[in-house]
Amino acid sequence: MPDMDTALKEAMNIDGAVGVALVDYTSGMALGVAGGTKELDLTVAAAGNTDVVRAKLRTMEMLNLKDGIEDILITLGSQYHLIRPLTGRSGKGLFLYLALLKNRANLAMARHQLKKIEEDLDV
Repeated sequence: MPDMDTALKEAMNIDGAVGVALVDYTSGMALGVAGGTKELDLTVAAAGNTDVVRAKLRTMEMLNLKDGIEDILITLGSQYHLIRPLTGRSGKGLFLYLALLKNRANLAMARHQLKKIEEDLDV
């Protein structure tokens, strides 16, 4: 089982990866980051995407949906942003956030690889 640093490095090996963060959505704090650019501050993105996760969870609760979030995709002009909540007991309240360049990424493969990283992650 990879630790956080290993998992973040694995995520950065996904084709098109720009940056990745492991985020606590109760606090909005990034517990770990890898990559990023001058334009993509991963700590700011972590805090902002915390609001996205919280809003979706609230909406699901109001709709009385008895389901879990597999992932959330945000498509920008030149990037994909993937948010994947951790499902294991030790990862409760955490999510992986991955930013990808659209012209270099294979979205289906990226989702598959991020799922595998999330399933194997030991926090």
